Amino acid sequence: MGAAISMVSLLFMFFLLLTIPVRAQRTRTETSTTDFIFKGFTGNETEIQTAETARIKPDGLLRLTDRNPNVTGTAFYHKPVRLLDQNSTVGSFSTSFVFVIIPTSSSNGGFGFTFTLSPTPNRTGAESAQYLGLLNKDNDGDPRNHVFAVEFDTVQGFNDVVDRTGNHIGLNFNDLTSEFQEPVIYYANHDRKEDFTLQSGEPIQALLDYDGPTQTLNFTVYPAESKSKPVRPLILRRPVPKLSEIVQEEMYVGFTAATGKDQSSAHYVMGWSFSSGGEHPLAQPLNLSELPRAPPNTAKKGKYNPQVLSLIVALSGVTLILLALLFFFVVYKKRLQEGEILEDWEINHPHRLRYKDLYAATEGFKEYRIIGTGGFGTVYRGSISTSSSDQIAVKKITPNSMQGVREFVAEIESLGRLRHKNLVNLQGWCKHKNDLLLIYDYIPNGSLDSLLYSKPRQSGAVLSWNARFQIAKGIASGLLYLHEEWEKIVIHRDVKPSNVLIESNMNPRLGDFGLARLYERGSQSHTTVVVGTIGYMAPELTRNGNSSSASDVYAFGVLLLEIVSGRRPTDSGTFFLADWVMELYASGEILPAVDPRLGSAYDGGEAKLALSVGLLCCHQRPASRPSMRTVLRYMNGDEDVPEIDDHWGYSDSSRSDFGSKFEGYVSSDKASSSVASFSVTRNSSSSVISGR
Repeated sequence: MGAAISMVSLLFMFFLLLTIPVRAQRTRTETSTTDFIFKGFTGNETEIQTAETARIKPDGLLRLTDRNPNVTGTAFYHKPVRLLDQNSTVGSFSTSFVFVIIPTSSSNGGFGFTFTLSPTPNRTGAESAQYLGLLNKDNDGDPRNHVFAVEFDTVQGFNDVVDRTGNHIGLNFNDLTSEFQEPVIYYANHDRKEDFTLQSGEPIQALLDYDGPTQTLNFTVYPAESKSKPVRPLILRRPVPKLSEIVQEEMYVGFTAATGKDQSSAHYVMGWSFSSGGEHPLAQPLNLSELPRAPPNTAKKGKYNPQVLSLIVALSGVTLILLALLFFFVVYKKRLQEGEILEDWEINHPHRLRYKDLYAATEGFKEYRIIGTGGFGTVYRGSISTSSSDQIAVKKITPNSMQGVREFVAEIESLGRLRHKNLVNLQGWCKHKNDLLLIYDYIPNGSLDSLLYSKPRQSGAVLSWNARFQIAKGIASGLLYLHEEWEKIVIHRDVKPSNVLIESNMNPRLGDFGLARLYERGSQSHTTVVVGTIGYMAPELTRNGNSSSASDVYAFGVLLLEIVSGRRPTDSGTFFLADWVMELYASGEILPAVDPRLGSAYDGGEAKLALSVGLLCCHQRPASRPSMRTVLRYMNGDEDVPEIDDHWGYSDSSRSDFGSKFEGYVSSDKASSSVASFSVTRNSSSSVISGR
């Protein structure tokens, strides 16, 4: 008897062990199933969680947004939905809903709404307009969002390509840029597609079915009042493996919507059903007759009689033709007055910009737009758009003659191709009447001249040694490009602090190519006119006016001594910076030449190196000056600086008559501006290669 009882007990326990997993599995299956249907929302206020402008109206409609500008609205089912199955993969689900979008007017509405899977029953911090009440500019594209959305977009998105229409359906994964997008159509039969407008003001039915085992999605959208359901989905068996990266243990299902500043629509949901769990869940169908009445379409236009409409069109056409002829003569006359009729030589030159665009960019060359004057023109700050990166510097020049314009434009054609990180880019040019306008990059942080002199006087802020040394190397790199690395040899002829612009990261850009000359490699300079700025001009220029890369090296040497010492190259005529530094070098104590405002905050080795290189570049014999490539090797520590010989200075001439030997244009360097004074001289009409 005891043995029998024991056997029964064992069988009972074995039965319990068999049934416990089954019950647990059944419990999991029950908790992972969600089914609901709302044929209107009256009386279901506790089951729909709304936020922002979303409301359940007394007539049973769920309104997501009204037509006020820049608003958002969200509505989610109040309970979370469990979509992950036992293998932590996304299970199948299905949803169906009927919606209405009513724009402000028949031609102006936006921005749309979404059906969304979200980890939260609201979208706190979401923004309006193109963010659709779902995301904001800070979290757009963040994988931590864990949101999947089907967007019903009624305007072209801010990241959409040009050929995509605004009236489309998109699949979005943590991002407002749709990974997949389709224009809104439905298949009336297998051979015919019908398009329609989302914001027509008429009820529209949407059906979404996700198949978990194949990770594919079907989506259908069509006018709810059509006689039959489309024969195939708009999106058919679309693979969406990314969904497994988004869905968490608990997700909320619902809608988000938004309007914009100038484009707004009212978004309504008339009915909604949802089903998840099981092998093939199918949302319950929605019968339009069982749903609340659609909201009135106040954006509809009245219908015109076809004959009246034809008459209006005909009269409008005649009026437009007459107005077009009138405007043609007015514009033609204005273009003649403004000199916009192009000559043959102007048409094929690149980088030509329209005068009216430059006029608009500078607000009519208003006085408060002036950021610098000097040389042969005035520099204006221009704004192509509201973005700070679209600022330009426009220099307005009045040349001596039309022949001078033609010669200078030919020069612009070559100089416009210069591209280097240490050169100011010439963006383009424009001729208007007798004015020539040059367009450059706008660099707002000012010139090296202002950083060495003006700003320390105004604020006491002294340019640091590290910045000075890096600026000097950057200028040397730009000159190396001009002398040796571009397709032609470019002699700048006016290297000085006011022509060096400094970016926010202290990167220097050499500008003002108005005096620059171009030569084919292997040719000789034939320039006979002295141009430049007193204090930076090589001594040979006063004897033969023949500029060369060596004369640029001389000017760089003076500039390098100026950067280190913080002193201008000359004063009234009794002081010459290069001579003073040479005297200190000869005495064996060159470091007293360092700018005293730096105190001890400088590298003595680098300072001695820079001063020695500057003196070597200022050698009175052009052949004894190093090339810019050698200068960079010195400053980078790749090569030792040689000793300066005893014949560095003048032997049979003096500085006292230095200024009397000039002929031609010499810049006074009195411009004060945050943009280089892009000066231009026009002393002859010889070719770009042969000099002027």
